[in-house]
Order: sequence, then structure tokens, then C-alpha cells
Amino acid sequence: MRPSRRTLLKAATATGLAAAGLGAGGCGALTREVSGEQLHSRARLPAPFRVPLPVPVTATPTRGPDGGDHYELVQRAARTEILPGLRTEVWGYDGRFPGTTLVGRSGRTTTVRVRNELPVPTSTHLHGGVQAPESDGSPLDLVLPPGYASGADASAHGGHGPHGSHGGQAGNQQAGHMRTRPGDWTYSSGAKTYTYPLGQPAATLWYHDHRMDFSAPQVWRGLAGLFLVHDDVEDALPLPRGEKDIPLMICDRAFEEDGALRYPSLDPSLTGEPGVEDAYMEGVTGDVVLVNGAPWPELEVSGSRYRFRILNASNARRYRLALEPGPREGTAFVQVGSDAGLLRRPVTHDTLPVAPGERFDVVVDFAAYPVGSTVTLVNTLGTGGTRSVMRFRIVRRERETSRVPERLAGVAAARAERAVAERRFDFRLTSGSGGELWTINGRPFDSARVLARPRLGTVERWRFSSDFHHPVHLHLAHFLVVARGGGAPLPSDAGWKDTVDVRPYEVVEVLVRFRGHRGRYMVHCHNLEHEDMAMMANYEVV
Repeated sequence: MRPSRRTLLKAATATGLAAAGLGAGGCGALTREVSGEQLHSRARLPAPFRVPLPVPVTATPTRGPDGGDHYELVQRAARTEILPGLRTEVWGYDGRFPGTTLVGRSGRTTTVRVRNELPVPTSTHLHGGVQAPESDGSPLDLVLPPGYASGADASAHGGHGPHGSHGGQAGNQQAGHMRTRPGDWTYSSGAKTYTYPLGQPAATLWYHDHRMDFSAPQVWRGLAGLFLVHDDVEDALPLPRGEKDIPLMICDRAFEEDGALRYPSLDPSLTGEPGVEDAYMEGVTGDVVLVNGAPWPELEVSGSRYRFRILNASNARRYRLALEPGPREGTAFVQVGSDAGLLRRPVTHDTLPVAPGERFDVVVDFAAYPVGSTVTLVNTLGTGGTRSVMRFRIVRRERETSRVPERLAGVAAARAERAVAERRFDFRLTSGSGGELWTINGRPFDSARVLARPRLGTVERWRFSSDFHHPVHLHLAHFLVVARGGGAPLPSDAGWKDTVDVRPYEVVEVLVRFRGHRGRYMVHCHNLEHEDMAMMANYEVV
């Protein structure tokens, strides 16, 4: 199946033309800021704000003899009610969507044993975690379900391991163009234990499936959950806590008439040919917005401050969040944390752009609204059902016990003059003899190729450029955004990050800090369909 260049480039071209008239960097208000192609549900969809916001279950760890925390998760299929009156099969950690929330302590090792009871291989990546390569959840490090064929015959499948006969489809720009070799794969039978030293500050992390060629459909089916790291600095702050510290995992999905999740896989069994139908190769979006697994939910709140840990867990959809109505005084969101932890000082926002994989830790003060009123969290990039996200209903007054201090954390800085190297990574649709490919520096993923070898303990300046919306994610390393489009970073770029939204025809410059572990890691686009279609590369910390 040959992808349509017109389909893949229509968003990039429209946005790029708009950006061209906005100065050299193209950093103004772009005319088209959406990416991906929308699937339309066949099920009857509920009216918004009819179901309460669920809060994911938090697991209780066991304490090992070494003093570390230990969790066990089971990946299994389960049927649950997402749309009222219908049952949906999800693939979840502990059969839940979102998966069970895990909690760790900075400086105390956490181990997580993941048992695979699904019909397909998996690989679990702790997104934002600083862990050794063998616990990083590489796409080539698979946990096979019991009885599943081993990877010994990888060379018979286009060099891709136990996925079925899909390599070498001449027109298919997806996995047939990736290059892996049998010796690159590692396998665990039935279960694998991941070790997380958590030598990092308090942060909102998340874990999700990262299986080669099939990350997008497997995350779409539910393989994602939150992992919260706490520390003494966070504990000492007077921020909202307890029932007023709430995660919001936002994602979009589409549903079949009977309530099943709808996704345009070429092979719905996810055991043969990977990839999506031609029309969805720029990314898959849905017409139902879920928050913590519920469609357009409502949360009853008091007239006080709440802390929301916002995660965009969508495959491809970007959000620009706002409150309607906004507060009469002040700003809608006070940001206190980013991907990798607390900010040095709070940053205020009236709107909040959130790309796939990004996290924003914000405080909202509902004292600005009268009791009995409602406030809607909206996505100003959406239309119709994708414009609404969730609603808050203010039900009572309450004495305020929290505040947002002017100084949050003593966050270390990375100085540009200390960068020991500069590198460029261009994320682009590239034409080749086999079709159009999502590439980095003009080439699709090859497991034998290493694009950079930074030294442990150093800082480098990396430049990301693109022809489309590409949320760029680095495993292991955290970075500071220092320039965007030749100008200053956006207010939403604040803090240490592991994912940054690179917009069409824009260069984003970051200072990357390499610490914690040596070994091979990945840089890739976190549009999961792009990732599955070879927009990944290796780098190696030496």
C-alpha cells in the first residue's frame, strides 16, 4: 500500500505557508495547528459532562529487603464501560485503562515486574525515567506472552522479530523500511522486571507500550499509565495535595457501534503486517476525548486551589487547553512543573499547548468562580466534540490551605557555553524508491546506526527541525529549550523536559544533559504512528 503524499503533506504545507509570512522563525500564530486524520465513531456517543471524572487506582508497593519498592503489573484484556451502556475491550496494565498509577520516591529504587497475558509481545517504557538501557523499554526488547514464537526466526520477517511476514512490502513506508537484525532483539518469556533507580527529582512520569511497529495500536487499546515520583522538596511546598492533587490523562479515541475501540490497523490482530490504512499515516485521532478513561467527564470541586497533572496520552492529537469562562482576574493556569519536575518559579498561562507525550503540572484556583457555576476545560484546536475536554462544577466554598510560592525548586541550570558539541536532527517526510518515509536526517530507523555518541556527564546543544508537527522525545536525557524559530522559547517551554513540540518549518534548540547511565537510547517522534513508521534513531551515551 503506497501512502499518498498529498494526504501526508496537506497539513504541513498549509501550516508551512502560513509560517512563511511570519518572519524567519515562523513562530507566530499558525493557521493550522492540528495534525493527524480523524476517525469517526460508529457508536452513539453520550452527551458531554454526564459521567464523573474517575481517578486511576494507585497501587501499593511491597518493600523489598533492600528497602526499595516493588510492584507487579499484569498486561491483560478486560471489558469495561467507557461509553455508557456499552462494553469495550481494552488491553490494560492490570486490565485497567488508564493503567494502575505507580508511585516512587526520589533516590529509592523501584522495581516493576510486568507479566504479559496478552496475545502479542509488549515492551514497557517509563517515559521521562532515568534508567539503564536494559530497563528502558526499547522497541527491540520484547516480553513475549507464554507460548509465543521466539525471535530466533527474525531474519524471516524482514529483520523484524516475531511480528509476522511483513517486511519488504515495496510501497508500504512503514516497518518494511526499518532495518533490524536478529542479534539486535532481546526477549523475555512471560514477564520482565524493570529496575528504576529514580535518581531524579519529583515529577509526573508515565509508562506505556513501546513495541516495535505496533506502539500506536497497543497504546490506543489502553497500554498506558501514570508513574509519580515524589521527593522532600515537593513535600515541603504548600501546593494542593491529597484529593486536590489530581492526574488528568487526556487522550482521544473512536468507537465501533458495539463499543469496541476503532483503529485503522492493516492487521487488527497486531501479529502480522504492521501499519495503518493510507489515509491515517500522518497520525490517528479520534472524535471522543477521554480524561482518565471517561468521555468528557465532570468533576465537582470546591472554590479553592487544585493541582492537576496534565498528560497528553494521545497518539497524534495536540491540544491547546483553556478555561471557559476564564477567571475575571489572574490567569487560568499557574504552571508549577513540566515533564521532568518542578519549575524554579511558577509560570502563568491563559492557554496551554500540549503535544503528545508532554506533561504540565498546573494549579487552578476555583475561588474565582461562584458556587453553582461551571467551568469547561476546552481544546481550542478542536471542533465539535473534540473542542470540549471536561467540566468542573463548583459545589461549595472551602477554607484555603494551599498556596503557590514564588520559588518552587532549586532547579539546576545548563549553561550554553558548557555545551561540548552541537548536533542537528531533521524530522521530515523523505521521498525514496519505496515511497515516502518519515525519517530523521533523511533516513528511516536502522538498529545498527547510531546518530550521536555523547559523553556521560556532558551537555550538548541539539537542534530539531521539521516539516510537520513532530513532538520529539528523548529517552534517558532531559533538556532545556533555549530557542524556538530563532527567537525566545515559548512560556510553555519552561523547565526541564523530555518531549518538545517541533512545529512545521521551525527549528527548536535545546541543551541536553546526559547523566545517569551509559548505553544505547532513542530519540523519536512521539506521534505514535510516525514512530511506528520508522521516525526513530539511536544515540549512545559513552
